[in-house]
Order: sequence, then C-alpha cells, then structure tokens
Amino acid sequence: MTQKKKVTIEQLYRELEQYIPPQQEPLVQAVFRSSGSSFQALVTCILSARTADKTTEKRIPELFKIVKEPKDLKKVSQQRLEKILFPIGFYKNKAKLLKKFPDVLEKEFNGVIPETIEELIKLPGVGRKTANLIVSVCFDKDGICVDTHVHRIMNHIGYVNTKTPLETEAALREKLPKKLWKKTNSLMVLLGQSVCAPTLINKPACPLNWYELKESKPTVKKRVSR
Repeated sequence: MTQKKKVTIEQLYRELEQYIPPQQEPLVQAVFRSSGSSFQALVTCILSARTADKTTEKRIPELFKIVKEPKDLKKVSQQRLEKILFPIGFYKNKAKLLKKFPDVLEKEFNGVIPETIEELIKLPGVGRKTANLIVSVCFDKDGICVDTHVHRIMNHIGYVNTKTPLETEAALREKLPKKLWKKTNSLMVLLGQSVCAPTLINKPACPLNWYELKESKPTVKKRVSR
C-alpha cells in the first residue's frame, strides 16, 4: 500500500484544488457572477435543494426571463411557476415558497435581501445551508455552507466526527481556519460531484485517500441552533 502524504488542512485544500475538473463552477456562484443579483442567486439556491444542479440549471433561464426581482413573483401564478420549475425536485412546494417570498421579504426587510445568516433564515425556503452560501457568495462574508458533499467528505477524511450537516457546520465553525470557510463548499461540491462521488470515495483513485491529516483528533458533534 502506498504511504499517505501527511498534510495540514490548509495543505490538503491546496492539494485538492488541482483535482477540480476544469472550467467548472458551482451553479449559485455562476448565477451571481453572471447576473450580479443576490435575489437570483438566492432563488437558485432554494430551487437547488435536494435537486441536481444540472436539473436546476435547465429551468432557471425560463424563470429569470419573467422573474428578475422579488416583486415579479407576485405577477406569476403558482400554477405557472410549477410548470416552469418542473422537473425540479419538490417543484410544487418550491413554487409555493416562492409565492410567499416577496411578501415576507417586504414585511421583514423592506424588500431588500438581508446580509446575515440570522436574517436570511427567516425567508421562505431558506435554511442554514442556503444562508451560509448566500452570505459567502453574494456578500463576501464568512460562511460555511455544509451540504451533503461537505458533510460526507469532512467525515471521510476524519476532520470531524458528526452525524448531520448541521453538526458538521458547528464542528467546522469551531475548528476550521476562517480563511478556508468560503472556499469549502465550492471545493467539496466539485470534488463530490466528480472524482470523489459517493461511488468513488472509497476507491484508490479518489485523491482524498492519498492524504492523511496531521491533526489527530476530529471535532465531535455540537449543535447549532436552526
């Protein structure tokens, strides 16, 4: 068996970046880069929940032709939204959430997308994962967006010992250097969708298995308030 290279978590991030497939960018980041709209990035993130990015990516151009800002959602019927969103996972429920979105945004935040996690999670369809990603991508603030890829990979490499993404977020906030927070999601998602997919993560070809962290004790679970 080939001996694993011992690295710090910072070194591991640098090593893993070379295995990212070329010309790939996570969907929410791509939407914000092209539109400059935190609203469209947030809607994309809501729609991507429990849905493959490729599926969401095919449907959002039609949606954003008629919905460019929150108030536009009031002009579109829920039935039409459902038709546009299909076959996105849970499209009926997501259409219902989008219909509620402009009224809640206006009532709570005067129609402006808020910039903190605590405020964002008050909006329909927004949980901690989405809120962390939006503050990081759209507002350049420190956030750790923990989805299934981040949760799975961080436990696989032994950096944390947690049972849920929520517990992983808490553990990473306690242990992971802040300078790595913003890049964690994009790095782990792109790896988790390619060379370190669930069916490949235990195979020798997955680069996660070529390294050993110098840190000896993983941070165990700790709850974060929802």
